[in-house]
Formats: sequence, structure tokens, C-alpha cells
Amino acid sequence: MNKNNLHTKQINQDLERNKSIGSNKIKTTNVNILLNRVRLDQKKTLRKRVYFSLSIIFSISFLAIYLSIK
Repeated sequence: MNKNNLHTKQINQDLERNKSIGSNKIKTTNVNILLNRVRLDQKKTLRKRVYFSLSIIFSISFLAIYLSIK
């Protein structure tokens, strides 16, 4: 009888320790998700820069052609 009570007390203590450890875990973020987000942001900024550069080149060339014809 005494061994049985000790065994159940030990199991209860182990369960309480596991619960306290589980509740104190720090949330972590996946680094791969963050890196993918950065890569997507870099692609977006690159596209914006390319479109802006092409529009500037097109407008300057159109203006130069227009002024040379005139």
C-alpha cells in the first residue's frame, strides 16, 4: 500500500513539472518563413525599380524623338 501511494505521488509530481515546463515555453518563429518574406519584399522592390527605370527611359526617349522631329 505504501509503495503504491509513493508511486502515484511521484507520477503526480512529474505531471505537474511537465505542465509547468510546457507553459513556460517561449514561442519561436520559423526563420525560413522570415527569410521567404524578406526575399518576397526584395523581389517587389526590384520590380518597382525596374518599372520605374523603364518608364523614365521610355519617357526620355519619347521626348527626345518628339523634339528631334519638331
